[in-house]
Amino acid sequence: MTDILHTETEDGILRLTLSDPARRNALSEAMLDALGAAFERAADDPAVRVVVLAAEGPTFCAGHDLKELTAARDAPDDGRSYFADLMARCAAVMQAIVACPKPVIAEVAGVATAAGCQLVASCDLAVAAETARFSTPGVHIGLFCSTPMVALSRNVAAKHAMEMLLTGDMVPASRSERIGLVNRVTTPGTLRDETMALAHEIASKSAMSLATGKAAFYRQREMPLSEAYHFASEIMVENMLAQDAREGIGAFVAKRAPRWQDR
Repeated sequence: MTDILHTETEDGILRLTLSDPARRNALSEAMLDALGAAFERAADDPAVRVVVLAAEGPTFCAGHDLKELTAARDAPDDGRSYFADLMARCAAVMQAIVACPKPVIAEVAGVATAAGCQLVASCDLAVAAETARFSTPGVHIGLFCSTPMVALSRNVAAKHAMEMLLTGDMVPASRSERIGLVNRVTTPGTLRDETMALAHEIASKSAMSLATGKAAFYRQREMPLSEAYHFASEIMVENMLAQDAREGIGAFVAKRAPRWQDR
């Protein structure tokens, strides 16, 4: 646990809570480092079956810390090397979420903007309160949200993604659900319960199956159709030979609950 990222574990569900509300939970250097380390640990921890990413305060995440970015301009290269390093570190965190073998669910109560919206889009699933709002507002300050675009365009249809990127307008939770940025919208008072219920449902599955499926999902969607089917068929064969698939099918036939070994 760090001062700006709190962790707690409940029944195999790791909750990571952005806890820097005074800075609107910005993706500062310290926050990126904390998130990167947390996802690295979660990936290797067999006790963690699902990760929930939440936040304190009215802002889920405001994106990069603009004060840090502005201070970097005093460098002799006008901040070029700093900006390049920061973007690389941020991209590494987003990719760590996708690469994490545990499903990751964003629990969004408030505003998620720029790289904060990217953070939500990078998670496998997202549950939002009716009070949540999303935007990629870089165009308002002469800075197109190019890196948030990567995650956004992989979740939202092209025209919806382009509208968000070109206008920078706030998108309410209800519309975010319709365009595919979030899975479910609920009341603020039931947000944690709704998210945890979803997390518990997923955590009850075979961890081996979840890890296999998550990795395969992200790999196949970048492939041409025939290549994707070939790849998925090979994954299916290997999965069928795994102990948990044998156990799961046997349990279904015998009409009993499966006993997962996560292998």
